[in-house]
Amino acid sequence: MKKKNKENKIILGTTVGLAIGTALGIALNNIAIGISTGIAIGAAIGLTMNTNKDK
Repeated sequence: MKKKNKENKIILGTTVGLAIGTALGIALNNIAIGISTGIAIGAAIGLTMNTNKDK
């Protein structure tokens, strides 16, 4: 159960990151860079949420 919760947070973080990345990509006029940056940001957000929750 706990593992699934972690996966959900990573997915949530990635989704948020994708949204940020897409907006960033449009702003920079390069969506590919924006999306890849967004995925990286999102994964970091998801992992941070997990770490904070576990402590």
